[in-house]
Amino acid sequence: MAVFDRLREAGAGVFTRAPHQRMSRALAKTLGYRALMIVITVTVAFWFTGDTRQALSIGLVANVVKTGTYYGYERLWDRISWGVHHGNSE
Repeated sequence: MAVFDRLREAGAGVFTRAPHQRMSRALAKTLGYRALMIVITVTVAFWFTGDTRQALSIGLVANVVKTGTYYGYERLWDRISWGVHHGNSE
């Protein structure tokens, strides 16, 4: 059996075609999380550099890239049904 066939079988039932949450919710979560991460990154960068301009530059550039990455990651995980409970089944 080919490797891709085995991967497809292993992933059966794990991925869904429809996301579990709205895109606007994922975007709001992404932006809120990134705002927190910008504050943390700028604070740590300032602690190391002692320069506000450098700290802001480091914090903003790093987090702009990470925002797009996290949003894509969040949307991918939203299509994975593993570990998601539907309804009141406990």
